[in-house]
Amino acid sequence: MALKGNWRASKLMGLDVYNEKNEKLGDVNEIILDKSGKVAAVVIGVGGFLGMGEHDIAVSMDKLKFVEEPVRTSTTSTTSRDTTTTTGTTAAPANRTDANARADRTTDWVPDHAVMNADKEQLKAMPQFKYSD
Repeated sequence: MALKGNWRASKLMGLDVYNEKNEKLGDVNEIILDKSGKVAAVVIGVGGFLGMGEHDIAVSMDKLKFVEEPVRTSTTSTTSRDTTTTTGTTAAPANRTDANARADRTTDWVPDHAVMNADKEQLKAMPQFKYSD
């Protein structure tokens, strides 16, 4: 089977979710499938700090846009084995510290991050997802 260009669900766990202003909203905690195997919802952990106060929300897959390029910020730190440089264009997210890992992104079966059109307050106001329902 030719599956190149697809993503592994296991690699999406923990993927950072940002809004269109490049503010981190949370991260992917779970992917819920229906009985036919299609994605019914993506569970995102939002709010909180160091695991305290975080709550899960469920959104449909069409609410997320997966992006393979690193998050754009006003400053950039590129880390290599020997030096750190600042270019002012793009920064690697906290979970991607090695520049070589970013270069291999096309072969690692995972996007860099997801983008959702929402802000932190909107997500905090959404009903909490509970696995017991």
